[in-house]
Parts: sequence; structure tokens; C-alpha cells
Amino acid sequence: MTLIRRSLFTLLAVSVLPACSMLAPKAEVTRYPIPGSDFPIAQAVEVPVGKATIFHSGLTPTPFNTEARKFSYEYWGSTEQQAFSVLSKIKTSLEAIGLTMGDVVKMNVFLVTDPTKAGRMDFDGFMVAYRKFFGTTEQPRLPARTTVQIPGLAAPGMLVEIDVIAVRP
Repeated sequence: MTLIRRSLFTLLAVSVLPACSMLAPKAEVTRYPIPGSDFPIAQAVEVPVGKATIFHSGLTPTPFNTEARKFSYEYWGSTEQQAFSVLSKIKTSLEAIGLTMGDVVKMNVFLVTDPTKAGRMDFDGFMVAYRKFFGTTEQPRLPARTTVQIPGLAAPGMLVEIDVIAVRP
């Protein structure tokens, strides 16, 4: 009896299941906007079964002014400058593996207290850089996103680190 069950299971797995998956529609990533808001993030992103998911490590900025005193505010630049640097690096890294910023479905943003903002992160400065990559006419697809203020990063003076999750189209 066990041999018969195994044979039937094998027949099912080899012939019927692949045929069923070929009949299934090719689902796309679905992005759900925040109801009643034009804020450039998705409330949620739905990734269909079978899509390759890429977990991209966090990246930090390239120094803005290498002539300035190492690790100073002038060396790394403002939150806006650092965010633009990090997002540019992410874009380049994704392109190297055949993806675009439009393939990003989730973003985690870590912002350090900006020394010019009285103990607060510079969320507005971050958003200026972010809006150059997401929610544009050229790239309208928005990721789900979390942004948090943290006490520090790997090097003194760094204000921005970002990691992303992307889905291969």
C-alpha cells in the first residue's frame, strides 16, 4: 500500500502540479497607497508567491567633502546630502544586479540626530533627497518604509543608513 501511495504522489507531483502552476496568472507586486494621503510611501506592498526577493544590506554615505576635518559635519555633509549619497549608492548597487529603485518594496531608514536640529533627526532634509528617487514621474513606484531616529552609526558624523528589500520583476 505504501508503494502505491508513493507512486501516486510522485505522479501528481511530476505531472499535475507543474501544469497547475502554469495556469496560474503571473501576479505582479501590488502597492497600496496611504488612503487620503499624497505622502510618497506605500501603506503596504504585496509580493506574490514565486517572486525573487532581495534583502540589500544597509549602506552609509560617502564623505561629502574629503578636504574637511575627518568625521566632522562638513566632512559627511547634511542629512539631505548624506541621504542622497546613500540612495545613489543603493540605486547603483541594485542596477548592478539588474534591478531599479522601482523594484524596492520595503525600506528601513536610520537617521542620527542632526547637530543643527537641536536633538532631532532632519526628517525634512531626508525627504528632499528621498523625493528625487521615489514618487517621481520617472519612478512612481513607492516602497513601504520605516524611518527611525537612532543615537549613532558606525562612524562619527554619519547621519544616514538605509537598507532595502527589492523584488525581481
